[in-house]
Amino acid sequence: MEKVVLAYSGGLDTSYCVKYLINELNLEVHSVLVNTGGFSDSELKEVEKKAYEMGVTSHINKNILEEYYNKAIKYMVFGNVLKNNTYPLSVSAERVFQAIEVVEYAKKVGAKYIAHGSTGAGNDQVRFDMIFQTLAPEIDIITPIRDLKLSRQAEIAYLKDNGVDYPWEKAKYSINKGIWGTSVGGVETLTSHQALPEEAYPSQLEKTQPTDIKLHFKKGEIIGLNDEYDTSVNTILKLEEMASKYAIGRDIHVGDTIVGIKGRVGFEAAAAVVTIKAHHTLEKHVLSKWQQNLKEQLGSWYGMLLHEGQYFEPVMRNIEAFLTNSQKTVTGEVYITLKPYHFSVNGIESKHDLMKSKFGEYGETNKAWTAADAKGFIKILGTANKIYHNVNSEL
Repeated sequence: MEKVVLAYSGGLDTSYCVKYLINELNLEVHSVLVNTGGFSDSELKEVEKKAYEMGVTSHINKNILEEYYNKAIKYMVFGNVLKNNTYPLSVSAERVFQAIEVVEYAKKVGAKYIAHGSTGAGNDQVRFDMIFQTLAPEIDIITPIRDLKLSRQAEIAYLKDNGVDYPWEKAKYSINKGIWGTSVGGVETLTSHQALPEEAYPSQLEKTQPTDIKLHFKKGEIIGLNDEYDTSVNTILKLEEMASKYAIGRDIHVGDTIVGIKGRVGFEAAAAVVTIKAHHTLEKHVLSKWQQNLKEQLGSWYGMLLHEGQYFEPVMRNIEAFLTNSQKTVTGEVYITLKPYHFSVNGIESKHDLMKSKFGEYGETNKAWTAADAKGFIKILGTANKIYHNVNSEL
């Protein structure tokens, strides 16, 4: 039997894929779950158990949190990436790195095929296929749900006919969880005007009294929380646990999908949103005006390309090099207050703080120029405007 490696989550779509690949295509199925922060140890064991019950020849769970941080999250923080000024790429960026791991595993076991359970109407099919085609053009891609245009009911009926009768009742909301946030889809997000109700979000409000916290950054990377230093991954996980109790980081992202249609998705991303806003505030103090200006443009491009699965476009390495270089002085502490449903960034401390110059205090006193200097500067600065309006006085 020829081998196929299946990107597996244990849900209905990938469970259908297991049975279809075995029964209809006579393939030896090797399933792999790539964990980017959305599964507990008990959940991973349950997924593995279910995979073998479904009939896979082998199953592995791969934890890539550190790699995902070093190859994506770090740069999303450096670039203050919020797609459409809203969405921190909570789930979309994960798919790229899950696809990379699936390809590597397929090569390792000598698989002729790779399979995934994406439909033909979403972004994930593009991300998975692009990575597979780039890294392993010699391996054919099988996508049963997309190719057969299957409904959920048809999948359930097929599984029952093949002896699989798990409780597949459709949950009211579709939840995809990872270290950088959780996406939430439901009937409301299919409209243009309805908000998700409180119960749709996995993290509910547990704390109402404000809490002051301090985040530590070193060269742009988050390295500590409240004077406790740890890896960036562990610090993000600790911040998520703390901030999610305030139901922080909820919103609905509206954007253009890769396949050209508009889409809405709800999300909660407490640690991601707090980290990005804190990092951005620190940058405002320690970077020059033009560093910030160019970073904003490149960060937007980086997020857009990553969102669309273009991780292997060479310009991404160029942007990463720029973003890394820009973080040389982004070191210090950021003070934040967590509150129900929101937070405030109160201020920063850094030895690189450009407000601590000897040249003057904004709106108060200057120490580096005279009143006459200021008048001359302003006169020259306005010259171009004066020329234009003098020449075009009739407009």
